Order: sequence, then C-alpha cells, then structure tokens
Amino acid sequence: MDEIWGLIGSKLASMLFVWAMIQRYFPHQLHTIIEKFSKKLAKLFYPYIEVRFFEYPADSYRHSEAFTAIEHYLTSKSAIQARRLRGDAVRQSLILKVDEQEEICDEFEGVKLVWSLRKIVPPTKSVSFYAAEEKRYYFLTFHGRHRSFVTKSYLKHVLDEGKAISLRNRQRKLYTNCTGSGDSDKRGAWRHVIFEHPASFGTIAMDPNKKKEIIDDLAAFKKGKEYYARIGKPWKRGYLLYGPPGTGKSTLIAAIANFLRYDIYDIELTAVQTNAELRKLLIGITSKSVVVIEDIDCSLDLTGQRKNKDERGDDDEEEKNLVTSLKKQVEEGEASKGKSSKVTLSGLLNFIDGIWSASSGERLIIFTTNYVEKLDRALIRRGRMDMHIELSYCGFEGFKVLAKNYMNLESHDLFDSIRSLLEETNITPADVAENLMPKVVNEDVETCLERLIQALRNSKEEARMKAEKEKETKSMKKSNGKNCKLKEEAAGGKKAMEKSNGEDN
Repeated sequence: MDEIWGLIGSKLASMLFVWAMIQRYFPHQLHTIIEKFSKKLAKLFYPYIEVRFFEYPADSYRHSEAFTAIEHYLTSKSAIQARRLRGDAVRQSLILKVDEQEEICDEFEGVKLVWSLRKIVPPTKSVSFYAAEEKRYYFLTFHGRHRSFVTKSYLKHVLDEGKAISLRNRQRKLYTNCTGSGDSDKRGAWRHVIFEHPASFGTIAMDPNKKKEIIDDLAAFKKGKEYYARIGKPWKRGYLLYGPPGTGKSTLIAAIANFLRYDIYDIELTAVQTNAELRKLLIGITSKSVVVIEDIDCSLDLTGQRKNKDERGDDDEEEKNLVTSLKKQVEEGEASKGKSSKVTLSGLLNFIDGIWSASSGERLIIFTTNYVEKLDRALIRRGRMDMHIELSYCGFEGFKVLAKNYMNLESHDLFDSIRSLLEETNITPADVAENLMPKVVNEDVETCLERLIQALRNSKEEARMKAEKEKETKSMKKSNGKNCKLKEEAAGGKKAMEKSNGEDN
C-alpha cells in the first residue's frame, strides 16, 4: 500500500511539473486547447450541473423572489427527508424548514435533483464591530443531460408551486426600520412582527358616506394595475389623514391594510440619517404594502419654513427651494449621542414620488398629522397625497357603530339625549369608546350610557367656560387698549398745553 501511494504521489508531482512547464513556455493557444480538453475530461468523471440561487442577488438590496419561492417549495419536502430542520410558526401551525448544509432530494417527471441550503461567510482579516456579511443560497445539482428539461420545465414548476404555497401560508407583517445604519445586516434595514390588528371598516366610528368613499377608492386602486400603466404613472397612491388626537387615524390605517391585505411599513424618520439611507429603505419595501409615516409634522422640520412670495406660484418654483429646508435635531435617542438626521424635505419628496418610488408597484403611502396647517404645501399637494381625509370628532352615526361594537346595542331610550349632546359638543371617538367600555364585570348598558352622557355634559360645560374665559380675555385686552389710547391722548393734550403756554410767555 505504501508503494502504491508513493507511486501515485510521484505521478501527481510529475503531472504538476509538466503543467507548470506548459503554462510557462508553451503558447497561449495551446493553453486554451488543454483547458478545453481538461473540461471535457472532467465531465466524464462529474457530469452534473450546479446552479446557485442567492438570497440577495449581486448589487441588489431587494430579497430574491426566486429564493423565497424555493424555500416554500422545499418546506413541503423537508419534514419527510431532512434530518436537520429549522422550526417556524405560521398561523399558529409549526412549519419545518431545511437547515443549512442539509440535502433534499426531489423527483419531477422521473428526473432526480438535489437541493441544499448553503452560505458563504467572507473571511475577516481585522477585528470589526460588525459581523461579516453572510450570503445564503440554495444549491441545485442535476445531471447534465437534463439541462433543457430543468431550465424550461422544472424551475418554472418550482417557482409556481412555491408562490402558491406562499400565498396559502402568507402572514401579513408590520415592519419598522432599524435605528441606524450600523444595525443593518444581511437581512436588510427592516425588522418585522406579525400583523394581527383586528380593525376593519365595519368597526370604525366614521361617517358612513366618508367610509364608503374610502372603500370605493381603495377598491379602484387595488384593481388599477392596467389603468396606471395606461396613463404612465407608478401604481401607488397617497393618503393624508389629519385631525385631532384620538380620532382614529392609526385604527383607519390598520383597517385599510386589512381591507387590501397588504403589509405595513412604519417608517421612523428620526432614525434615518441621510437621504441615501431613506432611499435604501424605499428599495427594500415590497409591493402590496402600506407605507406609513405617523405624526409627520413632529418627525422632521417639514412645517413650511420657506417664504412664499406668491401664494399662486406653481409647484415647480416651490420645489426649487425645498433643498434649503432646515433639518431638525433628533429629539429622542439619537440626539443624546450627538447625531442628527440629514433627511431633507426634498429627499422625502423624492421618496414619495421620485424616480426611485416606482421601483415596486402596488403601494399605498399614508401620512398622519394632528396639525395639517403646519405641513409644507408641496408635501401634501395632489399627486403626492392624492386623498385628504379629515378625521373629526364623533358624530351620532359614529356613536352608533361604537355602541354596536362595545355593547351590541342598536337602539336605546337614551340615544336621543346622546344625539343632541353630540351635536352641541366636541368629543373624540376614543373618549366615547372609553366611556362605553364596562368598568366592572357585567356592568349594565344604562350605566355605560349614563356615564357617556355625563362626560358629554362635562365636555359641554368645559367648552362653555373656555369660551367665556376667552371672551373675557378679549374684552380685557380691548379695554386695556382703550385706556392706553386715552392716556396717550391725555398726555398729548398736556404737552400741547405746555407748548402753548411756553409760546405765550
């Protein structure tokens, strides 16, 4: 045996020596011929073809749809074949996925193929605070004689079946952006939780006509792919929700997402450091999504700092001055670290409807604010925020929805009193709901309604006292103004008399 291994080692050394001489002294054309011959020789011993499907394709921030489809396709086979599995929960059901370096054998129309999940970890030569970026990919191996069948039929079958499984098991998600670029890794700049908010248009306390208008607009948008393509606009739409606190802006967003069956991307602007980072977030947003920026008037300095010389000036002239908008020091978290957001109003406008905003279709963009008058007109103009929805105080129709939701009550003798009080005072749906909610077990309906009536009366009395106080303050200011004027006139008369007496002397 030792002699055999020695003979093999001697032969390999001789072959390597000859190959080194050929590379050094023989012409390039001979190298090409030898390489072709060696490849043909390799095919005789290893006639298999290998294909890799990366989780994130090269030079792309977006997750590969092919990788996701393959993952769902192999999930149905991994529980039977694989010995190393990864567990996950989907809709309260346990899902087992293939683990790294584990092989899954598949057979389709008599052709055998082998899948495995692998990863590449680049070596690090220096100590770093951030882990090296890992690249995961699915590795497919099959015999070379099946190349045409695999590329034309099998891969299409895998992608179609994987997408169908994904739709059946789909869980909608609520995403938020990372707190900074340093927190971003191979999974991208977004983190998510499962979106399970129960809100619907049937449970929202809103005027029925306004509710129907929103539903009709959303339905037209969802079916408008061909229409948007025909008019040459990206398939997206902007909503501006404004009104006092407690009027249901966040609840309406959840109801919209449930109606459309879209994911939600909740962007925290104060965690975004630059316009480039904001653009990277945009690229990572998938289609069928609701992009939300809540309380946008408090997020950055977007309150219209520019001087408007002509109220009727066109949008082009306005947008030329957007770059000069002042940035605001981030108040929570990052401010204590000495960091500030450099996101500008111009960068936000490009995020909404710039060239990059068309990178993924079927997207709804929603802004919320308590003070719409503070926002720059260029930010909320039609074309960016296409639909302006005012969420105001609770009316009687909204109250009936809440009474049905909280007490399963459609009519009562106290409803007439509540109707008249709602017409005379302002109260938010959140305050109405709080008073209708039982405070103790088995609290009766009359007690809840009486509590609401008392709250309405208190609100009415507070509004009356506030109005009287404001009226008294205005009266005092007016009286003080008259007294000051009389004193000025008296002082002027005294000076005139003194001047006249001086001239007489």
